[in-house]
Amino acid sequence: MESTVPAITFVESNGAEHRVQAELGQSVMQAAVNNQVPGILADCGGSCSCATCHGYIDADWHERVPQPEQAETDMLSCALDPLPTSRLTCQIKVTPELDGLVVRLPVSQI
Repeated sequence: MESTVPAITFVESNGAEHRVQAELGQSVMQAAVNNQVPGILADCGGSCSCATCHGYIDADWHERVPQPEQAETDMLSCALDPLPTSRLTCQIKVTPELDGLVVRLPVSQI
């Protein structure tokens, strides 16, 4: 049985795209950091305490990504320019179902 290595596309606010391979079980943030995607700072290392991994989940994916827990929702209130599709990428675990996920990065994280 062959396992799928999910691909995630990060889109910078200027339109530059970064398609990366993500390891199952890691966070979407860690996939970005491991692949040096600009705009994902990850200052807190993934502990849901800084909002520097803020991203907008593409509309086609918004309903397919698990809903945020209360701690993430609270931290998103500190993010610049939050939208209904805002998420902290450190709180989204990579699963095979997320293959093809698109995350757009806010202009505030240039």
